[in-house]
Amino acid sequence: MNILIPTPLRPYAGGQQTLQVEAATVGEALSALTGAHPELRTHLFTPEGRLRAFVNLYLNEDDIRYLPDKENTHVTAADSLSIIPSIAGGLAV
Repeated sequence: MNILIPTPLRPYAGGQQTLQVEAATVGEALSALTGAHPELRTHLFTPEGRLRAFVNLYLNEDDIRYLPDKENTHVTAADSLSIIPSIAGGLAV
């Protein structure tokens, strides 16, 4: 499956925009990703191993937070996993 890496995380993924991993679930895909690029782990996961609150994952078009199996959702080689960091901003008045 393909994992789409957002611009702010590309320096920790060898500068790659897209990485391909072999995995049966979303969780296995993330493990394969962080195994190949260990510097990504601290940006994606808490020290306890949970996905950070500001990291959103989309399996194809679906937010994994709303899928019944979440990180245990099965994937195929044709699937894409997008990592979308939350963006904060605005104008303080």
